[in-house]
Amino acid sequence: MLRFSTALVFVLLATCGFGATAPKPNIVLIMADDFGFECITANGGQSYQTPNVDKLAATGMRFEQCHVQPLCTPTRVQLMTGIYNVRNYIEFGAMDKKATTFGHLLKDAGYATGICGKWQLGLEKDSAQKFGFDESFLWHHLRRTSRYANPGFERNGTPEDYMKGGYGPTVVNDFALDFITRHKDQPFFLYYPMLLTHSPFQPTPESPDWNPKGGERGNQDVKHFAEMTNYMDKMVGRVIAKLETLGLRENTLVLFLGDNGTGVDITSRFKGQVYPGGKGRPTARGTHVPGVANWPGRIAPGQVSSDLVGSVDFMPTICATAGVSLPANYPGDGRSFLPQLLGQKGQPRDWLYFWYAPDGGVTAKHEFAMSTQYKLYREGTFFDLTKDPFEEKPLKVAQLNGEQAAAAKKLQAALDQYAHARPPHLLQPIVTAKQQKKAGKGKKQKNDEDR
Repeated sequence: MLRFSTALVFVLLATCGFGATAPKPNIVLIMADDFGFECITANGGQSYQTPNVDKLAATGMRFEQCHVQPLCTPTRVQLMTGIYNVRNYIEFGAMDKKATTFGHLLKDAGYATGICGKWQLGLEKDSAQKFGFDESFLWHHLRRTSRYANPGFERNGTPEDYMKGGYGPTVVNDFALDFITRHKDQPFFLYYPMLLTHSPFQPTPESPDWNPKGGERGNQDVKHFAEMTNYMDKMVGRVIAKLETLGLRENTLVLFLGDNGTGVDITSRFKGQVYPGGKGRPTARGTHVPGVANWPGRIAPGQVSSDLVGSVDFMPTICATAGVSLPANYPGDGRSFLPQLLGQKGQPRDWLYFWYAPDGGVTAKHEFAMSTQYKLYREGTFFDLTKDPFEEKPLKVAQLNGEQAAAAKKLQAALDQYAHARPPHLLQPIVTAKQQKKAGKGKKQKNDEDR
């Protein structure tokens, strides 16, 4: 009798299911705000309760090495375009209007495309539509309102306010559920950049001190971060429950990640140790986030991947899942990890490259390449991440030998690939919105308030 491993069975099922007559899979991409790797219990977190995300991990694949940019806008631009920031990042709170996003690509392929949650990528009324989304329900779009108690949003560019005790994360989640319901009979792509768990740290409707008359500035305390994390997880659970109720679960790939590390005001317990948040910093505390993929019948349950995955890899993965070709001029920064999801080896990364400039500009604040074991900064600082995961003991490249020296050489070669990748039009100083505001030359909302 022939015997097959569980992984092989799932590979065969997945491969057979991608035939020409198979329905296009739905895709839901959920991104939590300011939410580091240490925050979910499936990863070893001990401070919060995340049963719904944990279940997705237990019944799908959990990534041990998912890394993004240390701040929200840089990550969002990379995630949506699949391109390293060195090539297309302009300034905080904006995205190049000529950029091609996963919204464009899936819309052109016949998908219904929707986005709901935090925007912060342009002030034009139809900015989300210009980036490929049929429908949008956004916070921090045309204005900055409260995002939690009594919030305001723009639905397809039209303001809506929920001033009678509404709670922003629930209102956004309601839109997500409605979008899924209305498009249940056609392939859809829902990008859900959540409001939680970003500061201000305030009570949720399930907190003892919830105030339905509150606003953006009231009752702030880091103690509420745990409650906000629990509520974020509850919102993920509602999405999964809706997919199940509509009979869509087995034809829907659900992806979950964080946009950057946890805020520096938050200290958690992780695998028996104290773990301070490191948002904005280039170490693992700022870049290491949860990464979970779940697709019943396609992704074998209980998988844990040690492959290196970056925010630039999600766009190619989503396109591969939908059977959509990448643009002819795509530079190849991202790499699809769909094969790994389906139980195949794929082409795991040897390294990830980072060009991190929070406010944009000609040069990066931090530029480095990293593997799962080593890290090299452009200026020559080297770290052995296996022995020094939070970069407290810098090493000099000239003094390395053996495996460390070989790793430094490989990472330097990676950096060399991007030494001249900044396009000419971004090699000139740019007058940013913040600089314009200071100079009195323009009026644009103060995006940096929501870093």
